[in-house]
Amino acid sequence: MNQISDRIQALQPSATLAMSQKSSELKAQGIDVINLSVGEPDFFTPQHIKEAAKRAIDDNCTFYTPVGGYLSLRKAISDKLQRENGVFYAPEQIVVGNGAKHELCNVVMSMVNPGDEVIVPTPAWVSYEQMVILAGGTNVEVPCPMEQGFKITPQQLEAAITPKTKMLILCTPSNPTGAVYSKGELQALAEVLGAHPGVLVLADEVYEHINYVGGHESIAQFPQVAGRVAIVNGVSKAYAMTGWRIGYVAAPLWLAKAVTKLQGQYTSGASSVAQKAAEAAYNGPQDCVEAMRTAFERRRNLIVSLLRGIPGMEVNMPDGAFYVFPSVTAFLGKKHNGTVINDANDLALYLLNEAHVATVSGDAFACPGHLRLSYATDDKNIVGAVSRIAAALSRLEA
Repeated sequence: MNQISDRIQALQPSATLAMSQKSSELKAQGIDVINLSVGEPDFFTPQHIKEAAKRAIDDNCTFYTPVGGYLSLRKAISDKLQRENGVFYAPEQIVVGNGAKHELCNVVMSMVNPGDEVIVPTPAWVSYEQMVILAGGTNVEVPCPMEQGFKITPQQLEAAITPKTKMLILCTPSNPTGAVYSKGELQALAEVLGAHPGVLVLADEVYEHINYVGGHESIAQFPQVAGRVAIVNGVSKAYAMTGWRIGYVAAPLWLAKAVTKLQGQYTSGASSVAQKAAEAAYNGPQDCVEAMRTAFERRRNLIVSLLRGIPGMEVNMPDGAFYVFPSVTAFLGKKHNGTVINDANDLALYLLNEAHVATVSGDAFACPGHLRLSYATDDKNIVGAVSRIAAALSRLEA
């Protein structure tokens, strides 16, 4: 019996989660695998945040929460957006959910109808296009190669917009490339969008604080797109709180109401204890964020330097997040023990089985010929992983 719906059958499983699962299976067999596939900080949640969660439990903060989140947390987020980003979203324009991924999907499901077009600059995070497919929309991929910094240009954006365009998904700092849009680059995109008032910007800013080129810039700051930007963010990356599952969307009021309506029917409010922890994260000291950012910057410099020492590996310097996205086309078509490495998928599997290093193929991010490596791990693992990768690649034959 197979009665799975067409919408679910149309979805692809998450490639990042699939590779992480394969890594875990090999580890369970006793194989020493270094996992560079997962997008998760390796730091512990800061102590003051954990203490806030403990207090919440002791204070019996254990009942159902409002669908859109505690008002105190939404106020903290509103204050954070004004303080750090220079944009104003009132608490009633903010919806708290079970992670940034949850709120990204909520926005897509609340806005996109069958036949609507969503512009997705690629390389793009694996779930964006699957969310659009789930909503019945049409993905319009705009290739943004390494030569242009993995960023969409105003000319490309203008050319991609049609009367059917409903949304642009923009991620900065980027997963999977680490690309960061400057204020000038965002302003140029906003000027294009100013002539197209029917297009909403879904701004994924979850890597905001993992930035190596100065302060984060949000496209929401520009008057050309006022009232047409939905910012999605959360505590997972900046505060090492992935397992707490708290994210939010700050959006035009009409969209925030729609998201709340949708969320009320299939998840209701997020965890009470996790919300209190998130409130402490936003209202408390921020030195922990800078300490982790500094560590990630050191690791970025280390892994880029090491990867550039591998003949044939083409690596740019990412400006944010904790990923590097090298071109590996020089290794495609090569062989090992009679097996041909036809594409980056084959190469990722080869490195997992031969080098015992888990990476993710660029194909998963709509960018063939690349691999994504996460450096959200310690220096020892980075050095060990790149050493293994270099040795395995050297065994490939033309």
